[in-house]
Amino acid sequence: MSTSNGQASNGAAPRAGAPRSGGQVVCDAILAAGTDTVFGMPGGASLPFYDTLYHYQDRLRHVLIRHEQAAGFAANGYARACGRVGVATSTSGPGATNMVTCMANDSMDSVGVVYITGQVARPAIGSDAFQETDITGISIPVTKHSYLVLDVDDLPRVMQEAFHLASTGRPGPVHVDIPKDVFLDTTTNVAPADVTLRGYRPSMVGNAKMVRRAAEVINAAERPIIMAGHGIDISGAAQELFQLAVRANIPVVSTLHGVGVFPESHPLSFGMLGMHGLAYANFAMGQTDCIIGLGTRFDDRAVGKVDEFGPGAKVVHVDIDPAEIGKVLETEVPIVGDLKLTLQRLLPLIEPRDREPWLERMNRWRSDHPSLAIPDSPDSVLPQEVVRAIYDVSGGEARVVADVGQNQMWAAQHFWYERPRMFFSAGGLGPMGYALPAAMGVKLADEAQDVWCVTGDGGLLINIQEFNTLAAEGIDVKVAIVNNAHLGMIRQWQEFFYDGRYMGAFLDNPDFAKVAQAFGLRGISASTRGEMQDAIAAAHEHDGPVVLDLHVDRVENVYPMIVPGTGVTSVIEDPR
Repeated sequence: MSTSNGQASNGAAPRAGAPRSGGQVVCDAILAAGTDTVFGMPGGASLPFYDTLYHYQDRLRHVLIRHEQAAGFAANGYARACGRVGVATSTSGPGATNMVTCMANDSMDSVGVVYITGQVARPAIGSDAFQETDITGISIPVTKHSYLVLDVDDLPRVMQEAFHLASTGRPGPVHVDIPKDVFLDTTTNVAPADVTLRGYRPSMVGNAKMVRRAAEVINAAERPIIMAGHGIDISGAAQELFQLAVRANIPVVSTLHGVGVFPESHPLSFGMLGMHGLAYANFAMGQTDCIIGLGTRFDDRAVGKVDEFGPGAKVVHVDIDPAEIGKVLETEVPIVGDLKLTLQRLLPLIEPRDREPWLERMNRWRSDHPSLAIPDSPDSVLPQEVVRAIYDVSGGEARVVADVGQNQMWAAQHFWYERPRMFFSAGGLGPMGYALPAAMGVKLADEAQDVWCVTGDGGLLINIQEFNTLAAEGIDVKVAIVNNAHLGMIRQWQEFFYDGRYMGAFLDNPDFAKVAQAFGLRGISASTRGEMQDAIAAAHEHDGPVVLDLHVDRVENVYPMIVPGTGVTSVIEDPR
């Protein structure tokens, strides 16, 4: 059955040879990819697509966000939480350019999102028409691939390729720009049975010879350490990582995006390393004789001064992206391939070892350098206490979505994550404003999971308009604002490196609880320790979104800290 304008009334799967509009082709491709939610905001060039979405409401949920950047961040959270491709959409011109930050963020953090933007009609392209922008040219450097579709007959193939590219190999953002009249044109073409892209052949299983060499290096090592990154989560290799660590008695440290891929309560877990990583995790990287890098790109915030990161250690690096191998560290054993499949090939070759002297040394560091001890603070609530209180009230079972800055580090340090896809943040690009919209996407990916958004006051203000989306859509996210009235990491760096010359760091904030109430949300303000604990408990019990304005110590710093340009053993610990 069809409606009067030719749209399929129930979003049924396309039949070969049946005419479909460009809008229908796009909706069918989203459904075929297993995605059920689209985040976006309409505009003139994308209205034909939205007219099609109207007829797919029984199968595709559209979440109307209040700023296009929030659509991209929400799609990022959705994709990371459920493992499917996220979808964000906007109109042409400013709608499309507002999502460029999200594309760059997805690219650096390896998150598969398909961006569908409307474009002015084909006859107007190149005429500087109203809201015309060359978003294809703009997006090429920050996407895995960018398409401009000028013929509706190409659209079924392009959409299939877009979802394939976004989800295979190293995941990443793919952009599809569709002129307004292409959404309206009809085609009888369907997507081909198989995706064939010349030159695109992601390696799946690591080279057998290199895998054997990796086993030899690991088996011979006296002080090996596993550095677990986001690739473990992406490939679904947490079980294989656990087997490798336990069989060979190898300690595990994680990158920021690797938090949770190895259970943090396990004796072999030594937490997050890097600029604000735990002291003992960083000390280990200065003494190890074998670094086993799994799904990590050895970025500067994790490695610090390269010469002091595992000096003399043999490096085994497994990653699906060949561009990451040897980019930062000289690599003894380079292996390009999917982590899960490669570890399955490696595991039978790994010999059991006790490695007690190495583990004893690491445990002494952990005992002598208690990086997670919270100092006494009789006069103010410390931000670390907020994260601990959320951990306690949730029993460690909540998904935590952190923003960027000090709150991000405290959320990674002071909540213990036992499995993958429980901690989410923006890493490589570091865009403030990520947490609130991303938390919406995380929640909608699995509404049975509790979701806490831990954000600073500065990051919240960047996308605070999404309070409106939370209320309108009834998305049950608990928002904990770690309100120190500053751009906290800016203030900390100005204290450490600019002799306390504070410029542009103080925030004259509104009453966030009242702002939340004005948007129709439940808002609670807290200034004392008791009020903070009661507010978090009340939010946990409330059925629906809650915003907590939690006033904390204004000048608390994040420790440990490694000064940029220094090595992992040059750790500054809390002086108190």
